[in-house]
Amino acid sequence: MNLDQANESQDSNQWVSIRKRVREKNISVKTPPPSKKKYNNCVSVPEMIMKQEEEVHPAASLTQDYMEQVDCDSQEDLFGDYDSFADDSCFLAQLEDAEGRSPVFTSIPVGNEKEDWKDAVEPRVTFQNTNLLDCLQNNENKTHKHPAEDVTLVTGKQDSSGKESNVAKWQHTCLTLESVQERKNLIYSLPTSGGKTLVAEILIMQELLCRKNDVLFVLPYVALVQEKVRGLSSFGIEFNFLVEEYAGSKGKFPPIKRRQKKSLYIATIEKAHGLVNSLIETERINSLGLVVVDELHMLGEGSRGAILEMALSKILYICKTTQIIGMSATLNNVSELQHFLRAEHYTSNFRPVQLKEYVKLHDSIYEVDNKSEDYFTFSRLLSYKYSSNMEKIDPDHVIALVTEVIPEHSCLVFCPTKKNCENVSKMLCKYLSKSFITLKEKEKCALIKELKSIGNGIICPILRQTVPYGLAYHHSGLTNDERKLIEEAYSAGILCLLTCTSTLAAGVNLPARRVILRSPYVARDFLKRSQYKQMIGRAGRAGIDTEGESILITQEQDKKLVTDLVSRPLECCYSNLMHDNEKGIKDLLLSLIGLKVAQTLDKIVEFMASTLLGVQQQQLLKGKSFLVVIKEALEPLMKKDLIEGKMSSSSSDEEEMHHKLQVTKLGHATFKGSIDLAYCDTLNMDLKKSLEGLVLGNYLHLIYLVTPYDMVSQCTPDWMVYFRQFHHLDVVEQKVFAIVGVPESFLTKKASGQAVRKTVDGFVVARFYLSLVLYSLFKEMNTWAVAQKFNMSRGFMQNLLNAAAAFSSSVLHFCEELEEFWAYQALFQDLTHKLSYCVKPELVSLMEVSGVLEARARQLYKAGYKSLSYLANASPEVLVKTIEHMSRRQAKQIVSSAKMLLNEKAEALQEEVEELLRLPIDLPLQSVST
Repeated sequence: MNLDQANESQDSNQWVSIRKRVREKNISVKTPPPSKKKYNNCVSVPEMIMKQEEEVHPAASLTQDYMEQVDCDSQEDLFGDYDSFADDSCFLAQLEDAEGRSPVFTSIPVGNEKEDWKDAVEPRVTFQNTNLLDCLQNNENKTHKHPAEDVTLVTGKQDSSGKESNVAKWQHTCLTLESVQERKNLIYSLPTSGGKTLVAEILIMQELLCRKNDVLFVLPYVALVQEKVRGLSSFGIEFNFLVEEYAGSKGKFPPIKRRQKKSLYIATIEKAHGLVNSLIETERINSLGLVVVDELHMLGEGSRGAILEMALSKILYICKTTQIIGMSATLNNVSELQHFLRAEHYTSNFRPVQLKEYVKLHDSIYEVDNKSEDYFTFSRLLSYKYSSNMEKIDPDHVIALVTEVIPEHSCLVFCPTKKNCENVSKMLCKYLSKSFITLKEKEKCALIKELKSIGNGIICPILRQTVPYGLAYHHSGLTNDERKLIEEAYSAGILCLLTCTSTLAAGVNLPARRVILRSPYVARDFLKRSQYKQMIGRAGRAGIDTEGESILITQEQDKKLVTDLVSRPLECCYSNLMHDNEKGIKDLLLSLIGLKVAQTLDKIVEFMASTLLGVQQQQLLKGKSFLVVIKEALEPLMKKDLIEGKMSSSSSDEEEMHHKLQVTKLGHATFKGSIDLAYCDTLNMDLKKSLEGLVLGNYLHLIYLVTPYDMVSQCTPDWMVYFRQFHHLDVVEQKVFAIVGVPESFLTKKASGQAVRKTVDGFVVARFYLSLVLYSLFKEMNTWAVAQKFNMSRGFMQNLLNAAAAFSSSVLHFCEELEEFWAYQALFQDLTHKLSYCVKPELVSLMEVSGVLEARARQLYKAGYKSLSYLANASPEVLVKTIEHMSRRQAKQIVSSAKMLLNEKAEALQEEVEELLRLPIDLPLQSVST
């Protein structure tokens, strides 16, 4: 069955998906029944992943002839990330097979779903084997078929084309490295789509199930955290461990101490650092057996890199038994990272789909060829015929490049700005053939209807214009619901082209046959080599395409820069502790002293030597000693009254080196709340001032206190809107203006264009403007309406809301450490929860499930799933039939995530009960009188 035939066979009311997938009922390869043999020890995870029948069909058993007999699953996504076994049906099927062979399985029903590939294995499993890699040593003659990739997963086998496939050769080698088996730290790097995550997840399962230790999985973005929580929750349910989300405002510090179950913490960089701090403070850091860091090159990314470096440095310094695994597609100065992490390094050039790089200059397309003297080899001339009008509108021939691949194949067009994304998408659909509209017409109509529903009856006019042609733009100006819907439509093949900004390259997994870089710039900055590699890495869909291609459009004046871009090595990854006026090192020093990790100068110097900055000291400190740098960083902390202690100007005072430094109460609250040092004293003053006249007749004053300081610079007030909003508020709400320092007379003069003589704090005025945006969202719960009211992008407002929820959580932790702010604690706890969801109360419990956004929550609620309990006990098959545009994979993940969250809440209550009933260990002995 070809892809077009598969599309035609779909139900017209369903979103069409065209991934070929093998169903059990059609598989010609025979799988033996579970063995009745009993083993003394449990089967290892890789054995269950890789173990196959003794008679192995060659790779050619999944040739085209065979695939024509296979049904195409209408509910599966077109582009799955098979980098992870969370998406691999074979894994769970083999776990079921293992049930019959192991005496240590205990049957505990967790659901009644009966799926094609058993997404919910009913028994929970206890693993006793301590070595998960034994089976790999004897697996050379066995093969494993991946659902979406017709390839052999072990060395020495050939695929249907006769070529040797090493999709698991590197994974097998990596997992069986002596250093890995000895639990040494490891860095491994491969190109995008090389299958890095699978190795990490096998090691995670080993740590949780065999060594019985907690695991921390660090990912760079909230969306990736939520995606991974959804993907791994079913495994947690089946194998009796907890999957806990630490992103945005979610996550408990310190985490609940579990006695029965182990936890997999999936966290963003910021939340991971907070988690590490809380575990150190409660002396539980040794409970972390493994820390996995995805996108390790983020160490070199500004303030976020500094936070990641702090977290890893603390683990390395304090806990010698925790294994650290770092993975990345883009690494250069690996030796320095190895030195920092005390790690081994493994690398491979394997990529499941070959990538060809091209550069377009004028009408000519050149292939990137490192063997050529000038790095380029002429490939072809564009043959698309342009009218004079088209030539003016599209001088870079983007139309010609995209129409070579769409609609038969998918395409991503990376643009330098958000506005350019929108303009290019409009320009393309203006000149595309009208025949594009007839393709998947019903599905596109359903998509437009859903986008309209998300916007409460309003749809972006650009999307309304482009979606019928199978096009859409994708950038941060969209709401989370819109982005999610567009991503799902693209994955399902309904949309064949996205115009997008560079952030998509580092976020969700949306590959394409062709990737076009509209310009070698991001905004006004020329592309970094690492950014370029990430973008072009999206080219090539595993299991769908035999090759992918990237085309970089450039101009004559940029030719030399582009030559350098495609030929030079990746940028080095440098420590960012000295970035932004030494902000990172100041944060680090405050937490080191506050956590009592290092409280004297000599201990601090010792700690700093073990950081990445310590490894790169000569390059970054410009001849300064660590002692001088540390003293310079401590000075402003003391001036802000965050640290107290004795420090002299002499660098050779031996007594001073051993003098103990301490954090003040304000310092302790600052690092516990992860408050930016630039704003900690401002926050403290704002909270103190507000105690004198806090307005509690509405939420406006509280919202002002949690409006993020660092977002003020991203917004310029519209004075007419500001003035109008003031007069729409009631008397109690208007009172807040005067209290925070925004007088009505000031707004009146600004709105009318008059000169303002009275001095008013501009920062406070701009911040309060953002507070009004948040307050409107808080009251109306309609992003579109508020966006129109304030003339802002709906995406910016949603980012503002998410940032406010996270900052509110930080302010809550800050207040918990300062007795004078006791009154704020209950108020900010309630506010944090409300800002985190900002929806009608009945939808909140549904939106607690990872990845369930407002639109999906509304669908579920209307269908009768009114609480977390309803969702946890739902049947995925019923969800697919009941909820519009929900694939089977999505339904399974939502149910699994709901079950996991319900289990987590039940576990927490059980732990609390047991804690209350536990006999104190220091209970005085009572004498019994005779």
